[in-house]
Amino acid sequence: MSKLVLIGGGSASGKTYVLNKVLEKMPEDRVAHISLDNYYKDQSDLPFEERIKTNYDHPKAFDWKLIHKQFNDLKNGQPIDMPVYNFVTHTRDERTIRIYPKDLIIVEGIMALVNKDLRALGDLMVFINASRERRLVRRIDRDTKERGRTYESVVKQYFDTVLPMFEEIIAPSQYYADLIINNDGYSKKSIDVLVSVLNTMID
Repeated sequence: MSKLVLIGGGSASGKTYVLNKVLEKMPEDRVAHISLDNYYKDQSDLPFEERIKTNYDHPKAFDWKLIHKQFNDLKNGQPIDMPVYNFVTHTRDERTIRIYPKDLIIVEGIMALVNKDLRALGDLMVFINASRERRLVRRIDRDTKERGRTYESVVKQYFDTVLPMFEEIIAPSQYYADLIINNDGYSKKSIDVLVSVLNTMID
């Protein structure tokens, strides 16, 4: 049976960065990586003007029924067809990505430690922490370059929904973590510790 590792933390806290550094040191044939960002609800039935009003930092934005089913399938050795979310059109793509079960399934996303049913599936829970200022700078850089957003829209969204939802919903989820990594800068030691823990799970 596959083991599920949940990596949570605020938006732009560096979850993907830390995970990529970890994956560089892990055997590729034994580890699969999934982003919870792909599990936002499909909004193709809504006009674009309504889609952009969605609070993407609230649990209600996620398709939890699909999350539970697919991650449970993976843990039990069944491949899944992971949805792909398009942050430009604010809805799902028609294509999916086939994910095959491996010894470790690493799932990262802002809500990875928030939902109790998802936590019940987890074998290890990790929280990536960073200051609010660092998260804002990283989010501006990412969303303007990768998601076609304007500087003004990123900043407005951050203070309207991202920061309040972090403080209300995401930050408290760190208390469920088995391991907390501070990621205001590059920390080789913390990444090495995480790699060491993960390697013990596949030995």
